[in-house]
Amino acid sequence: MGAYDEGANARPVAGEPSEAPPATTVPAAGPLPARASTPADPPPADPPSAGHPTVGHSAAGPPPVGPPPAGVAALSLPFQIASALAFALVAVVACAHLGMVFLHVAPSNTVTKQHGQAIDEWIYPEFEQNWKLFAPNPLQQNIAVQVRAEVKSVDGAVRTTRWYDLSALDGRVIDGNLLPSHTQQNELRRAWDFFAATHDNANRPNGLRGDLSERYLRRIAVLRLDREEAGGRAAVIQQVQVRSRTTNVPPPEWSEEQVSDKPVLRQLPWWPVADTDRAAGTRPVDSTETAASAR
Repeated sequence: MGAYDEGANARPVAGEPSEAPPATTVPAAGPLPARASTPADPPPADPPSAGHPTVGHSAAGPPPVGPPPAGVAALSLPFQIASALAFALVAVVACAHLGMVFLHVAPSNTVTKQHGQAIDEWIYPEFEQNWKLFAPNPLQQNIAVQVRAEVKSVDGAVRTTRWYDLSALDGRVIDGNLLPSHTQQNELRRAWDFFAATHDNANRPNGLRGDLSERYLRRIAVLRLDREEAGGRAAVIQQVQVRSRTTNVPPPEWSEEQVSDKPVLRQLPWWPVADTDRAAGTRPVDSTETAASAR
């Protein structure tokens, strides 16, 4: 091996001073400096044995994280779009309905004056609200609509029936009923309000709406009397007379307000009953003689 050999095994050449290795400084005795710990590599996972695949793992990739999607997210994209459109449509209709009801019960304003007909077409008759925002004088009276009739029995005798309290009949049907119908609650009351608003104190109609309210109230009275079989099972109604009985609602005990407890009657004239006022299937007036001869 020559003098130019490098490495730990090289030998010095004769006649040349040998270079001593550099001195190594030995540190003083003391604690050794801490070494930075290197995280150990995780042990390799054991491959699944043949014929026994690992549950929850697939060869395509790692198992899914978290529960599977539910609700609308579990639907396909076309159904998600359809569901979003349906929800949006329901929200728009609900907002429009709430806006219509608010404008209906709100005091008169620019919107109601300009679009009052459209609001009434939406509200009536199914969504009618019998209250007003900021009403200074809420209703403090009980109004009962009563009717009696002049009937002709099968034997030809004509007599006058007792007074039938139609409001009390509706009240008995509504009382205890969790889902009373719109007709039971509002038909008679609205008919009387319609009549009172289109007639003066002398019960004279104010134009065509007054005549319409008379026919409407008369037909309701005839229908209710037929239902109650006024005057007997085979009697035919020839005339009806309607009246209202108004009483004040008594104030609470702590109130110092004094109101009269005497009822106020408003009695209308006798109205002849035409065939068009009768319900479908009922007998006309001139059929009384035919029924009597049939017996």
